[in-house]
Amino acid sequence: MQDNEGAILAQKQTLQDRIIRRRWLVALSTFPLLGIAVAFGIAPATDPHPVELKTVIENIALPQATVLNEGNNAFWRETRIQRGDTIASLLNRLQVEDDAALSFIKNAKDAKTLYQLAPGRNVRAQTSASGELIALRYIASDSTQLTVDREGDHFKASEQAAPLDTHIVMKSGVIRSSLFGATDAAGVPDAIATQLAEVFSSDIDFHLDIRKGDRFSVVYETLYNNGDPVKTGRVLAAEFVNQGKAYRAVYFKDREGREGYYTPQGKNLRKAFLRSPLEFSRITSGFSLARFHPVLKTWRAHKGVDYGAPIGTHVRATSDGVVAFVGKQNGYGNLIVLQHAGNFSTAYGHLSRFANSLHKGTRIKQGDVIGYVGMTGMATGPHLHYEFRVAGVQRNPLTLPMPQAFPIAAQYKNDFVAFAQPLTAQLEMLRDLNLASVD
Repeated sequence: MQDNEGAILAQKQTLQDRIIRRRWLVALSTFPLLGIAVAFGIAPATDPHPVELKTVIENIALPQATVLNEGNNAFWRETRIQRGDTIASLLNRLQVEDDAALSFIKNAKDAKTLYQLAPGRNVRAQTSASGELIALRYIASDSTQLTVDREGDHFKASEQAAPLDTHIVMKSGVIRSSLFGATDAAGVPDAIATQLAEVFSSDIDFHLDIRKGDRFSVVYETLYNNGDPVKTGRVLAAEFVNQGKAYRAVYFKDREGREGYYTPQGKNLRKAFLRSPLEFSRITSGFSLARFHPVLKTWRAHKGVDYGAPIGTHVRATSDGVVAFVGKQNGYGNLIVLQHAGNFSTAYGHLSRFANSLHKGTRIKQGDVIGYVGMTGMATGPHLHYEFRVAGVQRNPLTLPMPQAFPIAAQYKNDFVAFAQPLTAQLEMLRDLNLASVD
C-alpha cells in the first residue's frame, strides 16, 4: 500500500516538473519576439527631440504667355439644315456676323451649291472671335463640296467632288404592306430600295408578286465625309424571299469593266427583257383578247399591258435594242418602238414626251430612260401602254418566259467566287437574324 502511494507521489512530481519546464520554454520563446517588437518600435540612436520645420519661398521665372491676336482666334462651328432655312438663318446659327460674307455667298456664281439646302445635311463654318467668316464647307446631295475661303478682304468660292469614304451597311426586314414600307421600317434608304427592286425585276414583278411575310436582306455602300453620311452607293449583295422562294444576287465587275448582278453560282440575273418598263406602278389593264375599250365604247382585244403612273414617270427600255420608230401614231399617241436581237420588239405608247436626242437608229441599253408617261392618243388618263412583240405579233409579257443573259465569263469565274463568298456569308448571317426576329 505504501509502495503504491509512493509511486503515485512520484508520478505527480514528474508531472509538475514537466509543467514547470513547459512554462519556462514558453516564456523564453516569447522574449525574442518582444525584443523584435521593441526593436521596431524604437530605433537605436533615435533623437527624441522634434525636427524644426522651415518654409522657403523662392521666385521661379515662368515663360511669358503668348496672346493670340483676334485674327488668329478661329472657331469651327457646325449646324444641321432645317426645313425653311435660308442662307441668312444658317449663317446666324453658325454665329457668322459678316455682311460681306453673306452678300458674297448670295451672289457668287461658284457658290450656287449652297442653294440646294437639303434638310438634315450639315454646314460647317470657321469664324474669328468677332464673327467674321474665315471658311465655310458644305456638301450637297450630289456629293459636290462647296468651299468658301477668306483671302484678305475678299472671298473665294469653289466647287469640287467631296472626298468620300465608303462604309458597308447590312440591313434586313419583313414585308408587312409594301417594299418601301418595309425598307423604311428597317432604315434602308429609298435609293437602295429602288435598286433592290431593279436587281430582282427580271424574276419578281413588284407590282403583282409581293406578299405579306416576304423577307429581304441587303448589303450596300454608304459614302461618308468627315463621319457624316453623304449619299448611298451600290447594292453589293441582296436576298429576297418571295412567296417562300429565295432569290439571291451579288454584284460583280470583271477586269474588262463588264458589271452586273449574278447568283452566287455565277448565273446572270439579268434576263434579255425586264418584266416591266416602269420601276413602280400598278397595272390598270392587262393583256386580253376581249376588253371593253373606254374610249371607243366597244369590245376589242387589248394586246398589251397598261401601267398607271403619274405624268412624267420615267419609262425604261426593257432590253438592249435600236429605235425603229419614234413619233406619233394613231391611237398610240406618242410612240416608241424598239427592235431587239432576233425577232423581238417592244412598243411604248401614250408618252408625254421622248428622251432627249432620241431618233430612229439610236442604240439603247436595257434600263435606259427613253420617254415619260403621258396620256396622248386614245387615253382617258395618264398611263403607259406597253407591248411585247414576237415576229410582229403581240404576246403577253407577264406570262411569256424571258431568255437569260450571258453568265460570268469562264476566265473570271475564280475572281467572282473570291469576291462573292464573303458577301454570301453576310447574307447568310442576315437571313439567320431575320428568321430569329420573325420567330
